[in-house]
Amino acid sequence: MKRILMIVAAMLPLMLMAQARIGIVNSQQLFDLMPEKAAAEAQLKVVSDRYHAEYELLQQEFDKKYADYQTVAADPSTPETIRERRVHELQESDKKMREFERRAADDIAARRASLTKPITDRVQAAIRTAGEQGAFDLVLDTAVTPVAYTGPATIDLTPVVKAILGLE
Repeated sequence: MKRILMIVAAMLPLMLMAQARIGIVNSQQLFDLMPEKAAAEAQLKVVSDRYHAEYELLQQEFDKKYADYQTVAADPSTPETIRERRVHELQESDKKMREFERRAADDIAARRASLTKPITDRVQAAIRTAGEQGAFDLVLDTAVTPVAYTGPATIDLTPVVKAILGLE
């Protein structure tokens, strides 16, 4: 009797899952179709281009200092103190460039997150709505978690979510 109860207890989750309605959806595909995505990418490109232009100015400044240093270093009459000062200027300029590059990357990442969050939230809300409307017990996002196999009872909700979002 205990053995039968253990077998039933072990198989109960499997039996419940067999009765569960399972849907799949690809949120990345939906995100890529959102019209707001193009606007967000355009804004990010403008910011990125501005940072790139500023970085180019810093690079030109560094290149000029390096050329000046080479001229000074090649002259044997240049005192060591002047050479050291020029090396220090190069190091400072390099440090300034690296710091600028790090801060620019951080700012671009923060802007990307703030611009894409409303889009992602809208897609997730539509997925939730599709799941609730279809009385699904579980909706798997194939963009986040690859699904190795789906049986015939698994329903792809991506077209339903597209319709909820008004996408073609």
